[in-house]
Amino acid sequence: MPPEQASGRQTEIHELSAVRLRNALRAGELSAREATAHFLGRIEQQNPLLGAFVTVTRERALADAAAADALYVRAKKGTFDAGTSGALPLLHGVPLAFKDLTDVAGVVTTHGSAALDRKPAPADGALPAALKAAGVISLGKTQVPEFGLTAYSENRVAPPSRNPYSPARSSGGSSGGSAAAVAAGLLPFAPGTDGGGSIRIPAAACGLVGLKPGRGVVAAGESSGDPARLVVAGPLARSAEDAALMMDALVPSPATHSPETRSQGTHSNGGAGFLNAVTREPPPLRIGVTLDSPWAAAFPFQTEPEALAALKTGTDLLEHAGHVVTEAAIRYDNRYPDAFTTAWTAGVGSARISPHREALLTPLTRTFRRRAQQRSTAKLNEALAFLRQFEHDTVTQYANWDLMLMPSLAQTPRPVGWFTGAAHGGAAWPATEWPNDADGDYRRQCEFAPWSSMVNVCGLPAISIPVYWTGGAPGRGLPMGIQLVGPAGSELLLLQVAAQLGF
Repeated sequence: MPPEQASGRQTEIHELSAVRLRNALRAGELSAREATAHFLGRIEQQNPLLGAFVTVTRERALADAAAADALYVRAKKGTFDAGTSGALPLLHGVPLAFKDLTDVAGVVTTHGSAALDRKPAPADGALPAALKAAGVISLGKTQVPEFGLTAYSENRVAPPSRNPYSPARSSGGSSGGSAAAVAAGLLPFAPGTDGGGSIRIPAAACGLVGLKPGRGVVAAGESSGDPARLVVAGPLARSAEDAALMMDALVPSPATHSPETRSQGTHSNGGAGFLNAVTREPPPLRIGVTLDSPWAAAFPFQTEPEALAALKTGTDLLEHAGHVVTEAAIRYDNRYPDAFTTAWTAGVGSARISPHREALLTPLTRTFRRRAQQRSTAKLNEALAFLRQFEHDTVTQYANWDLMLMPSLAQTPRPVGWFTGAAHGGAAWPATEWPNDADGDYRRQCEFAPWSSMVNVCGLPAISIPVYWTGGAPGRGLPMGIQLVGPAGSELLLLQVAAQLGF
């Protein structure tokens, strides 16, 4: 059973950190069936309000948990089947869930779209395969925007994902359902994917640590229909230690890295493991703080006082920890918005959707799909070439500092329905009520999260850290975060800084 708290009250399973839960499962203090049943109960109780899960695979999860418990018994007795390693996997029996953009064998992948047929996936995608091999128990699929395109998790498939700290507000996107589930204690931690901020945005909105690894670091992070190589998988967690544990499951050993990631020095921890090294003090760092954004020319935005307060809090914490924070003026080419949008929406243009079902797409998806289909290959190649030059120019400027600092978001978490231009209190959006304002929707997203996408273009690691709450204390009011961006190979360093700051 879980340990008692200092007050004498029994600690609930969902109150354990992912690290403590993993340790309890490996030590036999808790069975996989107990842990799985507990989190399934939490989902049943709270998901009707939060909309974090689209699909719950209860029976499959309980069967997998029973198999994990049988494996534990064999490990304890030393009687493994032929061909097994003789050791429990890293995340033995730990429950989690996957975004409804990635295939889990035998489960429908909706991609957040009512325009697609509902067919169970024939096999696991790369990310679920990697984490299942590490011993996790999948509880189901979490809410996403249609094809992962937006910074909010609302679609025509299921109820919108809501913020646990204010259910009238969004949990962000595209990993919004996963972030809401972790923040509400429906999961101990969760993998997200990030192609333009999709881990960091919901992490900031839900008060979590969200790490976007650099390009090529996580072998299971690749995505089809991603010509600019923007998408990478990473952890959503309640602490840097929990995020480090997931990174140990996601990142292959240095010997299996591609030449690109090896040349970038990805394993600055020398292969010792993220969790083992995360609590080591980082060296004093030179950190450049900036509000400059490549979206500012196309979409001038206002940074809200709460975002500035989070930045001030983060700066104070970093300076108190011994780091030097100085102003950084970053120059961005104003052709960036058009080039990024061209690359970002290229995949939706090639998605296989029957013509008679295109009317079921949301206005934003339908609009950007049409534009992608009308765009020439030469135009896409021109955009990709610009982004490669943008990456070189931006990384060169960032190299003047050890890390870059900025707010995670320019605004507090927005109300559900705010981006589309209409309040929304119902379950799933009826087609007749979804406002047809694709360009206004996109503009509002870019103004909400103006410091996210360029990190993906540059292929750099970045972390969102929940340093500020509008109510004055953790869990009170709305969370706001800071983003730290590091050079290639600095995933461990970013986690160490988050841990050093107390997160």
